[in-house]
Amino acid sequence: MFKAIAIGVAVVGLGLSSAQAQTASSSAASSERLSSADLSAILDARVAATKFALQLTPEQLKLWPPVEEAIRARAAVRHARVARLQSGQWEEASIVELMRQRADNLMQRGASLKKLADAWQPLAATLTEEQKHRLAVLALFVLREAREMLPRNQSSDSWEDGGED
Repeated sequence: MFKAIAIGVAVVGLGLSSAQAQTASSSAASSERLSSADLSAILDARVAATKFALQLTPEQLKLWPPVEEAIRARAAVRHARVARLQSGQWEEASIVELMRQRADNLMQRGASLKKLADAWQPLAATLTEEQKHRLAVLALFVLREAREMLPRNQSSDSWEDGGED
């Protein structure tokens, strides 16, 4: 079991490490950003690591496609939101427009999180205690790595609130 977790974590770590290295160089040269191919590779690694760490049974594999689809849909929405932010289209917006956009973003994120939870529910109901433990370990690792990628001046409140909106 530990070997499977270690391999899954290593796969995610490799994807995140390359993203972190690119992000660090992006800070130095602000014109560089992760390409859509980079983001796609990181997402593929995370999905593969999750699936690998769970070691799904043949019956559970039948329940996996909606989960993967929801993970990918949520990531696509987030990437689009970040791209809008990076484009600077809101630099000229009034404070009221910014608040409305923030509210829309939060509602959209809530809806996509609900869809993700709905997709996970049937699969989660079939997971063994061992699979649940491996999923929790992987989730903690991914969250820690993602938090380390945040700019140093971003507060934990901003992280918990989804400050990138």
